[in-house]
Amino acid sequence: MSTYDQTLVPINSASKQSKRATMLNKVPEITVVFWLIKMMSTTVGETAADFMIFNFKLGLPTTSLIMTVLFVFVLTIQVKAKEYVPWKYWLTVVFVSVLGTLITDNMTDNLGIPLSVSTIGFSIVLAVVFAIWYVRERTLSIHHIDTFPRELFYWTAILATFALGTAAGDWFAEGLGLGYQTSTFIFASGIVLITAGFYGLKLNNIWCFWLAYILTRPLGAALGDWLSQPIKNGGLGLGVTSISVIFLLMIVSLVGYETYKKRDQNKD
Repeated sequence: MSTYDQTLVPINSASKQSKRATMLNKVPEITVVFWLIKMMSTTVGETAADFMIFNFKLGLPTTSLIMTVLFVFVLTIQVKAKEYVPWKYWLTVVFVSVLGTLITDNMTDNLGIPLSVSTIGFSIVLAVVFAIWYVRERTLSIHHIDTFPRELFYWTAILATFALGTAAGDWFAEGLGLGYQTSTFIFASGIVLITAGFYGLKLNNIWCFWLAYILTRPLGAALGDWLSQPIKNGGLGLGVTSISVIFLLMIVSLVGYETYKKRDQNKD
């Protein structure tokens, strides 16, 4: 899904932006590769969190603390960059995916908050983030993540989408009893409808992007559980270790391709 939206940015806002911008856009071009890496990173976030909790026997609180520290570390690396650097950007996405999963898991397992409540709550949080972002910057365009405040808004929104997606994915699969396979197809169908609306009905490209971005998280969560969970629980029994390793290798390969492509473009 392509999201070129320069026409949606007010002229006066664009003028102010050109005066204060200190870095290039920090988000990659929205291509098929972008969506593939995004979806796989969401699946890794789901399986990697389970792997650390159960295989390393760290427990949910300890795992959450470790991943929070690591997320802050990689986010600092990403924010300090002056332009889009594939490995820095996607490493941050992977860690925010894991952290988003852990936030929802803590709310469910440790605080006893129902998944339906978490889903509604994170939806409200995300709406508030978007509202404040738009009021301050006058655009939610991912093609203009070129100032420090906009990048902070962007990553805050991303974290909210991952937490929301985890809650929604688990709610559909477990809370509503739909199962992992059915939930996977439901969220995939939602993305197909958004894509059709974007290309066929010319719906607003910014909102189409964010809706698709939100849905890739529960899609990845449901897909990860479907592939990794035991057959008796409605999964395919492939295991969290196998799925995490396979998807991480695919992410590394695609990020390597993105890095090569970017270097080739810079030579031109």
